[in-house]
Amino acid sequence: MPRKAAIDKIRNIGIMAHIDAGKTTVTERLLYYSGRLRRMGEVHDGAATMDYMEQERERGITITSAATACEWKNHHINIIDTPGHIDFTAEVERCLRVLDGAVAVFCAVAGVQSQSETVWRQAQRYKVPRIAFINKMDRVGADFYRAIETMSARLDANPIPLQMPVGAEEKFRGVIDLVEMRMVSWDCKNRDADQIVTEVPEELAVEAEIRRREMIENVASIDDELMGRFLEDEQSITKEELKAAIRRCTLASKFTPVLTGTALRNKGTRLLLDAVVDYLPSPLDMGEYKGTKPRQPERTVTRKPDPAEPFSALAFKILTDPHVGRLTFVRVYSGKAKTGQQMVNARTERKERMGRFLQMHADERTELDEISAGDIAAIVGCRDTTTGDTLCDPRKTIALMSLDFPEPVVHVAIEAKSKAEQDKLSRAIGKLAEEDPTFQVRINEETGQTIIAGMGELHLEILIDRMRREFGVEGNVGKPMVAYRETLNGSAEVEKRFIRQTGGRGQFAHVVLTLEKGEAGSGFVFEDKTTGGVIPKEYIPAVEKGCRDAVATGIVTGYAMMDVKVTLTFGSYHEVDSSDMAFQVAGSMAVKEAALKADPVLLEPIMKIEVITPDEFTGDVIGDFDRRRGRLVGMENEGSSQMIHALVPLAEMFGYASDLRSRTQGRATYSMEFAQYEAVPRSVANEIMEKMGSGYRF
Repeated sequence: MPRKAAIDKIRNIGIMAHIDAGKTTVTERLLYYSGRLRRMGEVHDGAATMDYMEQERERGITITSAATACEWKNHHINIIDTPGHIDFTAEVERCLRVLDGAVAVFCAVAGVQSQSETVWRQAQRYKVPRIAFINKMDRVGADFYRAIETMSARLDANPIPLQMPVGAEEKFRGVIDLVEMRMVSWDCKNRDADQIVTEVPEELAVEAEIRRREMIENVASIDDELMGRFLEDEQSITKEELKAAIRRCTLASKFTPVLTGTALRNKGTRLLLDAVVDYLPSPLDMGEYKGTKPRQPERTVTRKPDPAEPFSALAFKILTDPHVGRLTFVRVYSGKAKTGQQMVNARTERKERMGRFLQMHADERTELDEISAGDIAAIVGCRDTTTGDTLCDPRKTIALMSLDFPEPVVHVAIEAKSKAEQDKLSRAIGKLAEEDPTFQVRINEETGQTIIAGMGELHLEILIDRMRREFGVEGNVGKPMVAYRETLNGSAEVEKRFIRQTGGRGQFAHVVLTLEKGEAGSGFVFEDKTTGGVIPKEYIPAVEKGCRDAVATGIVTGYAMMDVKVTLTFGSYHEVDSSDMAFQVAGSMAVKEAALKADPVLLEPIMKIEVITPDEFTGDVIGDFDRRRGRLVGMENEGSSQMIHALVPLAEMFGYASDLRSRTQGRATYSMEFAQYEAVPRSVANEIMEKMGSGYRF
């Protein structure tokens, strides 16, 4: 679908929510009612358009973000349907980075759930304006106003309902649009659920008037322009003035407009399309985009969302398509480009030829002649561009803000079933690692095994399944293991000399450094405090690289160290024998020796668990957490059920799904996401070392 709309008529939005809140069903309805689809597919039938992967259709969940586009009221809307499962949170992260607005979908029964909080925080980090859609109003236990309360309590949001539901559960029959003061209901005998617009029924008029006044007061208390009109004459405020005020506040993320409906029954999604057009931003509303000059991070550069500006686009996703090869998904921030043009990659400073442009509709493709500011499209032909890279005009370069991804917490060993399969396995792993930044690969130097790491058991299971189906590779896979980390409790100073004489030119390096515990979340920090040129400046990066490599491979367990600081204080060199390699080796040796003296600590990933269970099983569930070294964080009433919040080590959570089913007769549900790393108790850490066959003891 080639774009016809002007840039102010473009909306780039994402659909985000907890797993099973109805994101994909909402997207399906938006596409159907906008005329993009001729028939609606259902997730439970494995026929949803946006869930095009075999694994998605089999499991009924979204695994990879899928892009599409539709037209509504002369506006062009680019939509990205994102996954809800915590194992695929990187998909949400990279999509929110390039989107201008988002629709947060919440279940009317459960309200805000654990993954809802995660995606909400991601949207806040990238300052993405949001509107909320309370879905599943037809389900037993649906409560619109309670769901809004959970938004205030758990998200620290400021939700303002723009609609008032009429009925709930099986009696849900419509909504009252408080902005235009009209009743909207649906003809449920018709699959298309035709919208019926009428005046507000007399029996609901008083409540609707009260709620409309509350809405106007809430908006006016935030928007100065509307406050002036409100104080002059509240009754004279027009719907256009009210919509303009709601739009201004939404764009500034001062509050979140809330709508409702039930996507599965085709109710409320056309009003949601109207709200996307009315309240979410166009690329013009986002103002100038900031970046830096390549190799000059201190120098800020800006680009306006204007086709006349120099070209700049951010690559946010890489995909291997069986029909057209490697696809690079980009969001164009400024300028325009035609097929066949060359742009430069700001990271590698190499030119990339953009062979073809494609408008994606899930796994279908439409050719485009050019892409322009505000567009989201896929490029065929970019060989060296990866997620987070900037493509820009070679004469006016800019590096846009890149993306950060969480570290994987689960890993497994994998090997080819035969020598003939080894090359195929390596190619498959390489392709998948290129697509997914949270899928990491390393070789265990001691055993020679290939170790693949991901965000959870499901994440790795899907990747291994894709190797088999898409690449025809069968591998022997070990049991999932926890991705531990190391850190320090103390500090140590070490002096190290690296001297080698081989008859000709030798190797010489001498360093004195201090290794200590860094600040939480700092990762690896290197500081050079040498003075008087005791080590020439050209060798300092080599020392840092040696230290960084040692930290990355761990000291005691082979797991990477985190939150450590290295301070280089003294050293010496030889005019002939010193080299980069010598100082790199000296730095690495010094860190390894210092780490053993600085009280190393083993860290493990702690998961935030949320269990919803009938009252009678609460004791069993909490007792099970105690046995798993977990700790209770809190509990909330959910009618006849309890929502239990706990923090539990990931090492104790393998196989939890089947255990929970057996304890609760299959009536409890749970969700799990990474919370933080914490120190492993000494006794447990030593058991782990014993299983690893290491003689070291904490």
